Amino acid sequence: MTASAATPSRLSVEQMARDYAAEVAEKRRRFLFAALIFAALVLLASWMAEINLPLFFKNIHKFPNYIGRIFLLDSGPMTGHFVLYDITGWFWGIGKWLRLLADTLLIAYVATLLGALFGFIACFFAAANLGVSRPLCSAVRRFLEFCRTVPDLVFALIFVMAFGLGPIAGVLAIVIHTTGALGKLFYEVLENVDQKPVEGLIASGASWTKTMRFAVLPQVLSNFLSYALLRFEINVRGASVMGFVGAGGIGQDLMEAIRKFYYPDVSAILVLIILTVSIIDLVTERVRHHFITQAG
Repeated sequence: MTASAATPSRLSVEQMARDYAAEVAEKRRRFLFAALIFAALVLLASWMAEINLPLFFKNIHKFPNYIGRIFLLDSGPMTGHFVLYDITGWFWGIGKWLRLLADTLLIAYVATLLGALFGFIACFFAAANLGVSRPLCSAVRRFLEFCRTVPDLVFALIFVMAFGLGPIAGVLAIVIHTTGALGKLFYEVLENVDQKPVEGLIASGASWTKTMRFAVLPQVLSNFLSYALLRFEINVRGASVMGFVGAGGIGQDLMEAIRKFYYPDVSAILVLIILTVSIIDLVTERVRHHFITQAG
């Protein structure tokens, strides 16, 4: 009795071990197959992009050399020394750079304000649960997709050619991209609202506008503000590089310093940008948390 009971148990354990080994082997085969496919796609992409790996590895040492050079003074009696040995010489253009930083912040602020406004208007027509006709909802969504899909630098180049050099091109480019990005975030929030207040106002005969104002907006306003502040952080970083294409802000001086090999100027401008963005991140994070806490 005992022997007969033990035999099936032993056979069952052996079968389980074989099944487990077969499953592990199958997973390994799938992993190796996926790895080969991935490697083939990487090689194909490299070939299509005309990447020259020997040239890449030959010149890779220049990248850390460049990083090192931007922190060495290249003029004056302290030439060749670390930039902190002569902070005054390092930040010789602090007045001009701060003015350009202010322009960058204004570009980001105005663009975020306008983009949030346009995204706010569009989101109510893009949400599928607010009684908007399907063709209108689809059209608004496609418009928002276009706005956020095209890179803002592409828009900036177009507007520079249309309006000339200056911050107006940067503002318009960021406004379009912000409208698309915030419009999508906003209508996704709208599609998750509690429908009971909406149904109650509709049943009492309220108009669509009043329903949005009194039943929907109070539920989503804190999230809208939180997303807008987050987008402002992103736009400050985006406005910093708008100058690369002549769209105003401190990026224009940064690009000029890079092109003319003014190494210490590059690091000084980068330090100012990083400090500014870090401060804005900290402030907006606190404000976002405040709104989220109040909403909770």
